[in-house]
Amino acid sequence: MKVIISPAAINGVVTANPSKSAMQRAVAAALLAKGTTMIHNPGLSNDCLAALEVAENLGAMVKRLDDGIQITSKGVQPFYDEINCGESGLGIRMFTPIAALSEQPITIEGHGSLVTRPMHFFEEVLPQLGVDIKSQDGKLPLKIKGPLQAKDITIDGSLSSQFLTGLLMAFGAVADKAAITVKDLKSKPYIALTLQIMEHFGVKVRQDNFEVFHFDKKQEYRAKEYTVEGDWSGAAFLLVAAAVAGKAEVHHLNTQSAQSDKAIMEALEKAGAEILPGVFTMIVVKNELKPFEMDATDCPDLFPPLVALAANCKGITKIKGVSRLAHKESDRGLTLQQEFAKMGIKIDLQGDEMFVHGGTGIKGNVTVSSHNDHRIAMACAVAALTADGAVTIENAEAINKSYPEFYEHLETLGGIVEREELKV
Repeated sequence: MKVIISPAAINGVVTANPSKSAMQRAVAAALLAKGTTMIHNPGLSNDCLAALEVAENLGAMVKRLDDGIQITSKGVQPFYDEINCGESGLGIRMFTPIAALSEQPITIEGHGSLVTRPMHFFEEVLPQLGVDIKSQDGKLPLKIKGPLQAKDITIDGSLSSQFLTGLLMAFGAVADKAAITVKDLKSKPYIALTLQIMEHFGVKVRQDNFEVFHFDKKQEYRAKEYTVEGDWSGAAFLLVAAAVAGKAEVHHLNTQSAQSDKAIMEALEKAGAEILPGVFTMIVVKNELKPFEMDATDCPDLFPPLVALAANCKGITKIKGVSRLAHKESDRGLTLQQEFAKMGIKIDLQGDEMFVHGGTGIKGNVTVSSHNDHRIAMACAVAALTADGAVTIENAEAINKSYPEFYEHLETLGGIVEREELKV
């Protein structure tokens, strides 16, 4: 699908989409709990739907109701010998250790960009926990056979925190006096979110400065009711849209959330946007924007909206953490550089730092590509709001991975969105 975004002023009220980070973790916890869990305000993006399907294949009964999703489970008792995590990086890294709790041989698949992402971490770690594993030269598919045995272990946390999320959740089901020691952990806020959701479902982990995670006694996940909070990752694009093109009030955002991407508020403040925070509402108003410096190492998903913001700031913005971008849906550092160049915005990549040359005017009447990356599509759409002509986005349906309602929400705020379905 192609989407054409025309320049427009933003002004309106919208409710943030549900957090896919929280939703996927809650689905995993519900699978590990014995009993019936009710998830309110569930996310229904592609990644969330993939997580629900994995939970079903691993033994849960999933029922969609008017007021949410009901998950009934007896723990990990696979119905099938294969699970498919779709294109979800969190899904594959979280559910692999969880699936390994079973002694049944299981093949773990994915598709799209997931088949090119490195999975060698599991081959290094899972055998130490009694799990047989084979991969395709460090890539999918993975063939595993448990059961996973929780014991003291040291892992490298520099590549992704998602591996650690999976281990923590799996340990929570079986560990009795074990500890996971992590070296060079990135994205600590995501691990805080994991621990928060585990505790909600009855498993408490004691941690020392996000370096050692202690399981002091045998615990069990307990079925609960859980309400998925609004997604700061998706809302970041709406808040930036307001900062560069008008005004927006975004509801259902928890300023006390453990989500790392609430750091978008720090960037907006540094850039000079007018911010009116509430308890579960954020109001952002356009103001004269100035270049800013931001360390996005712990929130790499913010790079795309940060670039859209920086493109509208008069001067050079510096964003740190580029090394975290290589293994996303696309190599996001290079993709942002390539696609924003088409809109007249120069981006320099120097080691772990990105320099965005803003304030030069965003060019319209151009066609950009999402590279099948949901966050690139949304970043280009936001940048188009202040361009000097319409911007056409190819593979615009990539947003379905995390935020299927994005274009509708942009329209609700006053965006001018034209869709062109591809003819088969």
